[in-house]
Amino acid sequence: MIRFDNVSKTYRLQGKSKVIAQDINALFPDGTCIALLGRNGAGKSTLLRMIAGTMRPDRGEIRSNGSISWPVGFAGSFHADLSGAQNARFVGRIYGVNTEALLEFVEGFAGLGQHFHLPFRTYSSGMRSRLAFGVSMGIRFDTYLIDEVTSVGDANFREKCDQMLGERLQNSNAIVVSHAMPTLRKLCNAGAVLENGDLTYFDNVEEAIAQHHANMGTKE
Repeated sequence: MIRFDNVSKTYRLQGKSKVIAQDINALFPDGTCIALLGRNGAGKSTLLRMIAGTMRPDRGEIRSNGSISWPVGFAGSFHADLSGAQNARFVGRIYGVNTEALLEFVEGFAGLGQHFHLPFRTYSSGMRSRLAFGVSMGIRFDTYLIDEVTSVGDANFREKCDQMLGERLQNSNAIVVSHAMPTLRKLCNAGAVLENGDLTYFDNVEEAIAQHHANMGTKE
């Protein structure tokens, strides 16, 4: 369960304001995989970061009754001078998991070969995505936050990501941001639409997709 209580967030830059959340009150129940929809710049990624706890709202509170991942595939917290293996081990220690088991999983999943033991700063963007997704999937969470992660990498890796996500989501909740409606329909059973600082929850993902298209003035 994730509950939003009067959550507000506004960005201010060069004298201009952008409202991301305006007194949001909503409940994301357990047993759901939620498609988070909204136009470009609506604040979907910001909302995920607030749910993850890496960004604070200006007002209000977001509460949960289980463990929540960082946005899956996010590589921004990896140390550039540490190897992929060292970064994975560090994350494992932070989350209190068996680091050797995590290393074995990430090395097998990411398929980085000898690069797994080379500095992260030497990685290409695709290699960084492989490492980040592997570490994300190697730690079990009650709720996974997923932000367009399956749009990166080659076709084989995307298929591998989709399969692993499907396995994890059999026993976990998720909040998924994607512009690919087939992906959302495949992964999600509910939806939420972020529009002009308002967040509307739908028990049915098709209703959320329909509302998003109505907001955008588009058709499928």
